[in-house]
Amino acid sequence: MQFEHLVEINDLPNPAIADLTREEIWFGLLYRAEDPAVFLPGLETCEIVSRGERELVRDLDFGARVLRDRVTFEPLEWMCFEVAPGVDHAGGSLTISIEEPSPGALFLRFRYRTTLAEGAASDGVAVAAYVRSAYQDSDIETVRLIRQIAEQARMQ
Repeated sequence: MQFEHLVEINDLPNPAIADLTREEIWFGLLYRAEDPAVFLPGLETCEIVSRGERELVRDLDFGARVLRDRVTFEPLEWMCFEVAPGVDHAGGSLTISIEEPSPGALFLRFRYRTTLAEGAASDGVAVAAYVRSAYQDSDIETVRLIRQIAEQARMQ
């Protein structure tokens, strides 16, 4: 299954919502990579196994299973999370890109690539549609958390 969508960060005509800068968004994405527990429900611990100039390898402990993923990134542009297929996981990737079609109009584009078949169904339930909906909900929550992190940083 391949799935992508945009989440608007700055609602420029709406002064009630504080605008975020590209740097604040990037800081939130780095937070998600370094300390993902707040972003991933059920995550018990995250151990950074190795660190490079533009990548991290992490062990994500969800209690019943541990997943190893690789996070690569281009600062202020994009971040990609990749889980290799294994016994407990089908594998896949998520790339989050910062887009700015006009000055200050910032969006996050979420691109998912999974091994789930597009028309997958279980007991008559469209699994792929359910997964897409769950991804969207999670991504909206990610933006909410990034906004919260930025607000806390501004107060310090």
